[in-house]
Amino acid sequence: MERGAQLFNIERLNLTDFISLGLAEPLLRALTAEGYTNPTPIQSRSVPSLLEGRDLLGIAQTGTGKTAAFALPILDRLARRPERAQPRYCGALVLAPTRELAAQIAESFHAYGRFLKVSVAVVVGGVKHGPQTKTLHRGVDILVATPGRLLDHMEMNNIRLDKTEVVGLDEADHMLDLGFLVPIRKILKRLPQKRQSLFFSATMPKLIGELASEMLNDPVRVEVTPVATTAEKVRQQVYYVDASKKRDLLVDLVSKPEFSRTLVFTRTKHGADRVCRHLEAAGLSSAAIHGNKSQSQRERALATFKKGQTRVLVATDIAARGIDVDLVSHVVNFELPDVPESYVHRIGRTARAGATGEAISFCDHGERKLLKEIEKVTRQKVPVVHDHPHAPTGEMSSEDSSLRARPQRGRPQGNRPQGDRPQGDRPQGAGARPQGHKPWVKSRSGARPGARPGGGAGRKVA
Repeated sequence: MERGAQLFNIERLNLTDFISLGLAEPLLRALTAEGYTNPTPIQSRSVPSLLEGRDLLGIAQTGTGKTAAFALPILDRLARRPERAQPRYCGALVLAPTRELAAQIAESFHAYGRFLKVSVAVVVGGVKHGPQTKTLHRGVDILVATPGRLLDHMEMNNIRLDKTEVVGLDEADHMLDLGFLVPIRKILKRLPQKRQSLFFSATMPKLIGELASEMLNDPVRVEVTPVATTAEKVRQQVYYVDASKKRDLLVDLVSKPEFSRTLVFTRTKHGADRVCRHLEAAGLSSAAIHGNKSQSQRERALATFKKGQTRVLVATDIAARGIDVDLVSHVVNFELPDVPESYVHRIGRTARAGATGEAISFCDHGERKLLKEIEKVTRQKVPVVHDHPHAPTGEMSSEDSSLRARPQRGRPQGNRPQGDRPQGDRPQGAGARPQGHKPWVKSRSGARPGARPGGGAGRKVA
């Protein structure tokens, strides 16, 4: 395909800025079909360098359009070469930390590549190996995978990576949280030295910086959003409430008609199920999504939520970065996250693609310190709603919230970053155990299972 073909009917496409990036005409047509008007900052700053074959270090959060920033150049590159992927090989590999995010990325590749003859496959845990094996044996142009299941297929010789041209890591910091550092390094060793590498992370702690240095060669660095800032169009509020009254307060709020599509976050899997049952008992359609659910259950829950058949989706933090649903009216933090940065990712599920949204947090006495930490990281005070029927008696103001010490408590079961890792997506390295193995059996390295390696765009956005 000649690059000049992209100038086809500029007036009809009305995508002058996208055309100036140098994308092929079939991709411009797909962007028109998706409702795009202008590229987001990360797209305009990343796409030209990626089209030149440069490595990229992108520091960006969800909702900035980063999926299109790497998907469009990958599709452009594959569209311009005549040959397709050989059996058991993939032309491009994108690694994602969760099943939901992998599926979301694959959907984007399908959408942008609708006018191209490019194959896309998803390899994640929680489903049978058989259909994935057949797909990989045929060869695939673009493979989106979670690290654990990809290593399974590599060990069974279902897929080889020594001819892969492009590799991308999305949500690299979340990969670290889930314990995927060792598996990622194993995967990188199987890739050819001569390749294009893309690396995206919302934050850049030391270990992530070290991994980026290992993976990238003279990269272009693109940073479009300050670390740990929240979406400007998200209206944030906090309700002080006793823990025993949280479910009643949630029912009162979600019953209001303006709560048309609400995403509720809990810390634990069992907590998500309890909240879901309470909502259903109150006559509010809801579904839960977390690591104990099968892949089919999670897909059904997400599908009904997207279609508006379910008003409330209750999720653990596994969904904070993997759910991309338009028109989420409200995000409710039923429980505040232990990691302040997770708050940013949670509330980023609303006010996407230029829309507005609200984020409401419930805070009991034991969570006051967490609220302070969130406000410190986000560099903004969360307004307090004092006038509600479930306000605790003798309530302290947010300014005085540090006067009472937060009770010391261990992390609840399932609250570890790895706790909601889906079965089949477990890292195949130190501290891992494959499906079917007895729990708490030491790995060959002797590490305890669950140990964290290394310590401690425009109108529509992809």
